[in-house]
Amino acid sequence: MTLQAAPLLSATKPAHVLLVPPDTRPPTLALPAGLARMCGAPVSVPPPRALPDFFTPGDTGALADWLRSAVSDAGSLVVCLETLCLGGMIPARRVSDPLEVALGRLAILRELKTMNPALRLYAFGVVVRVAHDNDPHEEKPYYGEWGAGLRAYSTAFDRHARHGEPELAALEQARAALPGHILTDWVGTRERNRALHLAALDLLHEGVLEHLCLTLDDTSEYGLAAYDRRLLEARADELGVWTRFDTYPGADEVPCALLTRALRHGRPPARAWVRYSGTLGAGAGLIYEDRPAGELVRAHLRAAGCVLADSLQEADFVLAVNTPGRRQANVQPDLATVDTPDRHLPAFVDDLMGDLQQGRAVSLADIAYPNGAERRLWTLLQRAPLPELAGYSAWNTAGNTLGSAVAFGALAPLVRDRAAQVEMVFARLVDDALYQALTRPEVRARLNNPSPYDLGPQRAAAEALLQELIGPRIQRLWETQFARTGLTLNQGVAHLAWPRLFTGVFPLQVISVDHPLESPSI
Repeated sequence: MTLQAAPLLSATKPAHVLLVPPDTRPPTLALPAGLARMCGAPVSVPPPRALPDFFTPGDTGALADWLRSAVSDAGSLVVCLETLCLGGMIPARRVSDPLEVALGRLAILRELKTMNPALRLYAFGVVVRVAHDNDPHEEKPYYGEWGAGLRAYSTAFDRHARHGEPELAALEQARAALPGHILTDWVGTRERNRALHLAALDLLHEGVLEHLCLTLDDTSEYGLAAYDRRLLEARADELGVWTRFDTYPGADEVPCALLTRALRHGRPPARAWVRYSGTLGAGAGLIYEDRPAGELVRAHLRAAGCVLADSLQEADFVLAVNTPGRRQANVQPDLATVDTPDRHLPAFVDDLMGDLQQGRAVSLADIAYPNGAERRLWTLLQRAPLPELAGYSAWNTAGNTLGSAVAFGALAPLVRDRAAQVEMVFARLVDDALYQALTRPEVRARLNNPSPYDLGPQRAAAEALLQELIGPRIQRLWETQFARTGLTLNQGVAHLAWPRLFTGVFPLQVISVDHPLESPSI
């Protein structure tokens, strides 16, 4: 069986989408742009100088100029508040721009709505994370030295905020362990960004915004991110905006969620039937989220404008979720909490293949481990017809993976360009499985104790190894699984997005002999 594009729900060409991403990595820019393209929607992105380059801020003035010049022909705008107001998601954690300046940049959204009253604005912001590691590049430069102390303060502050006097001594101890100027600066950045998000809630209440997501990146049960979330929830309660507002664990995948809302505007909510790899999968614990897997699934469905289906028969797509047996772990294989008798992967793959044989749209979210596909599941999947998947995702956090997989599934009925859809699915298979799960560990092992934050002079060697290892694997996957699609793969030169191994870039182009693409993908 070959997955076919569904009949068009409307003869009308999808409206032009403007996309302002949090940064320029493939999952945050190329993926949402590609999802729009596979649905036949024209999509425009800002010029490179208006977007961030790692921790270097984008030019917010150039971005504002581009928005004013592009808005008249647009039907919707998906915009990252941090890029609009502070130069990017990572720069927003580092720059010292005053709140008044950031709010002045936010005001352009009201201006754009005035210029084009029919414009639907979908905005998202990211609550400043409390990073789990001591990264001095994605965080403030001093985080490399003081990260552990700041994390301890974050946890102690929130525990005291929730539980009161019994936690006061721990809070005072954590505060005393930090230099006063470091703590003041770090907390001040959080407070500025929270004020920006509260102002965005006011824009939502006024009707300037169609929908707003304020998400929590790399969060946990206790911490300043959880404290900020409660303040945002309280303000949403006061304003009565919950029908158009979401706050939940996520970050990099939100452009895909809001793009889904934009492209499905005017249609009924997409209905998802969720299959877990274990009968207790909904209760599985996650490392970078503050809630179990099942609640995270519900949050990401809602953010994308989807609902749970009451039955398999009425579902628009199947969301197949590979959860850990009990809780995520970082190192594969983990026989204590991940690969346990609480799930049965062969049966999970059987069910997935059965859904495909019945012609159902299936989007697979692999969240057993963070930061890449589960190698055991990947091996079992080789007997499945991977080109028939409506979507696949297994990257970074569980939230990143779920948000992307939900978008793939919800947009499956809208697909107009089969080659573009295959390209997007294949790109995720390459990045999430071939690179993150298989090739990246090999590259790391062959380097000389590389820093996870900055490869320095080893970057050239790392990229040479990457190209040596990944190219043949990409070609093999295409030949064994996708050659029968009648499509053609053009493969570019793999490289790293930033001077670290974490994110690779794999230029790929899938073309149809009958309908070749006019230009390479973003």
